[in-house]
Amino acid sequence: MKATVGDYIKLHLIVFLFGFTAILGKLVSIPSVEMVFYRTLLAALGMAALILFTKGSFVVPSPKDFWKLMLTGLIVAIHWLTFFGSGRVANPSVSLVGFATCSFWAALIEPIAKKQKIRPMEVGLGIAVLIGLYIIFSFDFNYPLGLLLGITSGLTAAIFSVINSKMVGRISSYTITFYEMVSACLGIVIFFPFYQKYISNGELNLLPSATDWIYLAILGWVCSVYAYSQMIDLSKKLSVFFIQLALNLEPVYGIGFAILIFGQQEVMGWSFYLGTLIILTAVALYPALKRRFEHHFNTPLQ
Repeated sequence: MKATVGDYIKLHLIVFLFGFTAILGKLVSIPSVEMVFYRTLLAALGMAALILFTKGSFVVPSPKDFWKLMLTGLIVAIHWLTFFGSGRVANPSVSLVGFATCSFWAALIEPIAKKQKIRPMEVGLGIAVLIGLYIIFSFDFNYPLGLLLGITSGLTAAIFSVINSKMVGRISSYTITFYEMVSACLGIVIFFPFYQKYISNGELNLLPSATDWIYLAILGWVCSVYAYSQMIDLSKKLSVFFIQLALNLEPVYGIGFAILIFGQQEVMGWSFYLGTLIILTAVALYPALKRRFEHHFNTPLQ
């Protein structure tokens, strides 16, 4: 299926929404683990309601597909835990830049999973992203753990995106999202005892404030039910690498929001912005390099 202009516009709307999640994650007062629990719970309930309203189906083709969805949901849970954990350990700007490595991971993982040749152009752009991260990391940078968590979130995002792109041809994006949100929520519940004993000093904060519920509803219903399911749907027409590369624009939106909302605490050193510029340049170069690659080698890219 060929992508339309509307698909590209939708993709950037999704990027815009995802860029705002790091801000919402910092605005919510409860810890990140409890926040991800509520996000996935609300997303699962919202997705179930949407499937019922649209007369969709909860049925998956086989038990193998069901367990694959459940496993992928656990990967999604790890992704969100590390993404929001990065924002709490460091700040939203660091978590967004760490997440930007997803395109590098996708350039390696997608061809292997789909039994295709690894494209040097995509790997090269992915390496450019890593160079940008190195510059950020190596000069006057005080958030190594936050960046490591952000990079982990990028890796897990690439993994579940590739898995979803292989399943969306035979399973509705709504059905995929529902089961993955259920699995992610259950995964957090199973993680609670370990988290409570070894990480949170025996505390478990499951009482969001009234304002928290507003932010959690946006995270669960707008940024998950809509944005996540639509991103899965777009993988029918666009390669996972291209989607993940476009998602590197999250720092543009997210860091801009962060500076506006949180002010001086989000202002970083010169190396942070130089590294971010390199990452964003890789995003801008992809369409031109894609056209040149197709013309020169007569090999279509999505």
